[in-house]
Amino acid sequence: MTDARRRLLAEFLDAVWSRGEIDRSGEFVAANYAILHDPGDPWEGRTLDLPGFKERVRLSRAPFPDQRFDVQQMFDSEDGVAVTWLWSGTHLGDVPGFPATGRRITMSGATAYRFDDAGRLSGHWQVTDRLGVFRQLQAR
Repeated sequence: MTDARRRLLAEFLDAVWSRGEIDRSGEFVAANYAILHDPGDPWEGRTLDLPGFKERVRLSRAPFPDQRFDVQQMFDSEDGVAVTWLWSGTHLGDVPGFPATGRRITMSGATAYRFDDAGRLSGHWQVTDRLGVFRQLQAR
């Protein structure tokens, strides 16, 4: 089960978040997806249905359409997989308070993903360097 979860998670991050294949979300995400902890994320504390999850990805990717998640490590637990990652994207669309700059922005983070009994992603607990992103957006 662990290898299957790792493969599913790696393909999810690559296809949905990095390549923007949002319509494939249903291959990876359960009917309900809980954002358990994600400070600074407008969806923190909410449980999304699949259309809501797709909208979250669409809105999150819009300012950085070429964004990419590069997985650094994966760690297994009984009901999930944690991943450390490096993220980068070009700021081509407006972020509230920050008009598009055309700059390459980077950040790092760690996300613990939960899986449901059917092996689909059912939620996450995440920490990221959002302050670092804001500093990069403010740089002149």
